[in-house]
Amino acid sequence: MGKLDGRVVLITGAARGQGEQEARLFAREGAAVVVADVLDDQGEALAKEIGARYVHLDVREEDDWCAAVARAKEAYGRIDGLVNNAGILRFNELVDTPLEEFQQVVQVNQVGVFLGIRTVAPEIARAGGGTIVNTASYAGLTGMACVGAYAATKHAIVGLTRVAALELAAKRIRVNAVCPGAIDTAMSNPAQLDPDADPAVSAATSRALDELYRKLVPLGRIGRPEEVARLALFLTGEDSSYITGQPFVIDGGWLAGVSVI
Repeated sequence: MGKLDGRVVLITGAARGQGEQEARLFAREGAAVVVADVLDDQGEALAKEIGARYVHLDVREEDDWCAAVARAKEAYGRIDGLVNNAGILRFNELVDTPLEEFQQVVQVNQVGVFLGIRTVAPEIARAGGGTIVNTASYAGLTGMACVGAYAATKHAIVGLTRVAALELAAKRIRVNAVCPGAIDTAMSNPAQLDPDADPAVSAATSRALDELYRKLVPLGRIGRPEEVARLALFLTGEDSSYITGQPFVIDGGWLAGVSVI
């Protein structure tokens, strides 16, 4: 038996990275997975591979959320789990950040989570209860230079998680957040996104990032997206049945502090 047998879970940003690994793991654990993304070709291919349903979902758009929920209910009859995973990252010092860029990050990361909670929570309540897992960040619990817009939205997600947990507890909905540190995805290594990139340059970039994280992270390595997926699984399943309103850091010890030895 799987840990999510009988569950119906919608995962945003599920075409690649952490969302992809969450979709794969949840499907293996028995969930009926709804793969939601704007990357239609990748999302549809993944859904076909793992026996899931794909829905196009721009998390900034209320109409897209309503359509995604309708399609999920058409396919499976209900929704009792949501993983708000979709997000973007932009690098800039605050004083050099264009307003348009700041608002773009807010719309995807923060508004997307808000719309997800607002749209899906009533469906989870109608299903008799369930779970919402929001993807925040290490940067949602501390500061990080050059990612001010991103850090602001991730702090906001932690706040939304706590408020939603309080408001939805009576409806038997648990709400928690995962707070990843450096994870080996295209977000932390943009060279992975460019199919035309010089393989030698991509390899050099990866080596440089590995060296950086060996110095920064106490466990001495970058995290793997499947490790984040296992945390999301824990927070979605019954193993976490008495946990709500909490941010869970998964960062190899990065937030613990600085070693001077």
